[in-house]
Order: sequence, then C-alpha cells, then structure tokens
Amino acid sequence: MKFIKLGGADIEVSVVAFGAWAIGGLWWGGTDEKNSIEAIKASLENGINFIDTAPAYGKGLSEEYVAKAIKGRRDSVVIATKCGLRWDLNKGLYFFDYPSGEQVYRFLGKESIEYELDLSLKRLKTDYIDLYQIHWQDPTTPISETMEMLLRLKDKGKIRAIGVSNASFEQIKEYLKYG
Repeated sequence: MKFIKLGGADIEVSVVAFGAWAIGGLWWGGTDEKNSIEAIKASLENGINFIDTAPAYGKGLSEEYVAKAIKGRRDSVVIATKCGLRWDLNKGLYFFDYPSGEQVYRFLGKESIEYELDLSLKRLKTDYIDLYQIHWQDPTTPISETMEMLLRLKDKGKIRAIGVSNASFEQIKEYLKYG
C-alpha cells in the first residue's frame, strides 16, 4: 500500500480509504453489523489505514461499526468524520429527508459543531478525530464562525486536521483565509 501526507497535517494516510457510507444502511437496503465490521477489518489487514465516516451515515451507526472494527488499533488508524448535517435540530438550511422521515438540515453554528464532535467521539470511542470535515456547506452560518470553532477544537486536541467537502472553489478559498 502506498501512503501520502494528508494536506499540511503531519498525518500519513493510505492512498485508498475505506468509505463507510454504505454501512450506515439507510439507502442501501439495510446493513449487517458482522459483515460491516469484517469488511473494515479486512481493509485494515490489507494496508488501508484511512477510514471515512460521518454521523449522517445511518444516524451514527457507521461510526459505531467503525469503533468496533478498530478496537485495540486506534493508534494505527486515521479516522475522518464530519459535521454539519443535523436530523435532530430544525435549524439552518433544510437539505433532505431520511427514508425514515426525519428532516435533515445543514447547520454549522459553533454550538452545533462541538456538540456533534462530542457525539462522534463517544460513538467512535476515541478522544480525538484525525480529520474533522465540513460535510455540506451551511449558507446560514458565516465560514468565519465555523472556522473559529474548528480551530478552537484543534487547539484543544480534539481534532488533528480540518477538511471541507462538497464546497465550491470560492468557499474553499474563504475557509483557507481563516485557517
């Protein structure tokens, strides 16, 4: 397996990552815990050290399966998870409905980011996240406010690196301006 440096962070990741969206089970006809955990373990045994998950993947189920699969291996695994999609808070910009009916909103207010991170840390059974990413942009919250909180969480040691997904070039430039 080849490894590369993750952006400007001092983190080495495999060039292939394990994407844990499907094991959340909401859109793929369900999920099987045993098979999901075995798939993650098989990827680790074959040199992959980078796992990408998110709270929105099965309302936390994907993160829980990742935690079970990496038990006892945390120091050798790079975990990427995300924030900014809330199904338990009617705030921000409406985004979509889960198949189970809950409405999902894009929201990146300061209090929400830290709340989501703490839940992810608990589900993943770890005290830090290697790469914490904005899942989808929230036009109701200024990027400066979002970055202020992310940088604070990095300073606290809760996250090692910050990432952005599903962003325009202009949004990425603005994120970079703040950190």
